Amino acid sequence: MSKGTKSDRRPKQDAKTNGSAKNGGKKKHKKGKKKKDRVPAVPMAETADRHDLYERAVQDCASDVDFLLHAWHEVYGEDGSPRHFREDFCGTAAMCAEWVRRHPDATAEGFDIDTEVLDWGRVRHLAPLGDAADRIRLHEGDVRDPADRPADVRCAHNFSYQILERRSELKDYFAKCRRGLSDRGIFVIDLYGGSDAFVEMEEEREIEDGDYTYVWEQRTFHPATGHMDCFIHFRFRDGSELAEAFEYSWRLYTPPELRDILHEVGFREVRTFFEEFDDEGDGNGVFSRDEEGPACEGWIGYMVAIP
Repeated sequence: MSKGTKSDRRPKQDAKTNGSAKNGGKKKHKKGKKKKDRVPAVPMAETADRHDLYERAVQDCASDVDFLLHAWHEVYGEDGSPRHFREDFCGTAAMCAEWVRRHPDATAEGFDIDTEVLDWGRVRHLAPLGDAADRIRLHEGDVRDPADRPADVRCAHNFSYQILERRSELKDYFAKCRRGLSDRGIFVIDLYGGSDAFVEMEEEREIEDGDYTYVWEQRTFHPATGHMDCFIHFRFRDGSELAEAFEYSWRLYTPPELRDILHEVGFREVRTFFEEFDDEGDGNGVFSRDEEGPACEGWIGYMVAIP
């Protein structure tokens, strides 16, 4: 299944602003005319919207929902379809909006503790839906809180579940996810890893449609605990930068750890999917079932837990 070309990670910092342009050679002015002072342009970083930048650089909700539907049908067949969706750590609730667009009976709930990001999502994603927005409920609260109804598909994407650094906390969350599913439900998380995931490093990627560069920084990593501090920065073509637009302090869990915890809380089966690579060794946006995974510098994937 295609997720769309994306890399959910990696780096740098240092704010730069655009200074006055330099002229080569002298400028002639007519006699009696006074030279006007140049008004410096406003740096692009000062007018940028960090949520818009993030969504264009990181998210591909249409492909994410495609994968969730594919994963559900792979488990339960083509008899029926999932209708109720729960997005934990939903942020701007872009996936909730995409979910309800797919079917007139589709409903969604999103959970997040950030008021500002939820309000932004209501304006950007829910308002354009019109009456369909009534089929989405956003909860400002902990992802371990109960929902209004059991979910056919529940997900925790963008690795945010790793904020639960103590194993007991993550196990408690996964147990609540298991209890919050319908009789034919699945729980899906995304994964990242590879040798580069365990080092302090920086990585940048140009965004084709946005005149800016997405930068992922792994500033600290502690091997003894798995704790890491990560940042997202955005650099613009005028030389300015929105530094530390987003920051994350979490524990980098490995797939075997996650699989064990999911089994411990009662999921009967856990499946893994990894992104395939093109001939140049880059991710191609296609995720295939793979119970071993690639041994490489960096990979992303999904884990599907079945009750």
